[in-house]
Amino acid sequence: MRDVVLPEGLELVVQARPRDLGGGFMVGRVLPAPQRRLVGPFIFFDHMGPVDMPPGTGTDVRPHPHIGLATVTYLFAGELFHRDSLGSAQAIRPGDVNWMIAGRGIVHSERTAPEPRRTGQFLHGIQAWVAVPTEREEDAPAFFHHPVASLPTIARPGAELRLIAGNAYGETSPVVVGSPTFYVDAVLEANANLALPEEHAERACYVVTGAVRVAGHTFGERSLLIAKPGERVAIEAVRESRVMLLGGAHLHGERHINWNFVSSSRARIDQAREDWKERRFPLVPGDEVEFIPLPDP
Repeated sequence: MRDVVLPEGLELVVQARPRDLGGGFMVGRVLPAPQRRLVGPFIFFDHMGPVDMPPGTGTDVRPHPHIGLATVTYLFAGELFHRDSLGSAQAIRPGDVNWMIAGRGIVHSERTAPEPRRTGQFLHGIQAWVAVPTEREEDAPAFFHHPVASLPTIARPGAELRLIAGNAYGETSPVVVGSPTFYVDAVLEANANLALPEEHAERACYVVTGAVRVAGHTFGERSLLIAKPGERVAIEAVRESRVMLLGGAHLHGERHINWNFVSSSRARIDQAREDWKERRFPLVPGDEVEFIPLPDP
């Protein structure tokens, strides 16, 4: 953030940058950023919406490939329908978790299902990618759906938290992660205080709605506040706010990201690009016709 003096405890503040995913569907791209590529294992973080979709319209993220990461879709409002090359077909609704392990290769699509397309809907959520340890990059692909009722909830004064993945505040999510991770959805009342988990090496707070104060400095929506390692950082809600807390252990080794591929090896990414170009990835049952072409390097 330019020309901003950061309070003690914060290392960096990153602002979401607008990106058009096609058809006018806008997101706020948070990670990777020029100033910071990862926070813990989180290597990609998009804020989707909020957007009103009139009747007869919807989101159509056509089939596309991934390697070397796990994707997690999390919605505050609306619904998306996931299909992948394993045969998974799963609607995701607010508070649910769709956790997809790409491993050595998977293809998936996310679209608006027929009923919400007919009626229209309000869509708002986060799409994140989690890099995995190098020894797990070529694991078999897998998909797991965790309904909202299966996720731990944590009460703090003036705050309601849902633990999406990993461990924090004495709780552990059923979502299986590849390295020490935490990912929390927190709704704060005005003036509520919440300290970031101290057991994780890399920590950040993303302001979805509202505004928060750290050591007297105020930060608004679409701000990612990255804490200094080892320092206690507490956020105070200026008004009713929603934040995502995320981070975990530092991943060893460099990670390369190219289009939808993440790997510790540039050669492996080159191979994945060639495989997609030559249509060697598997098809998505029920969504076999369309696909996103390989972009130019």
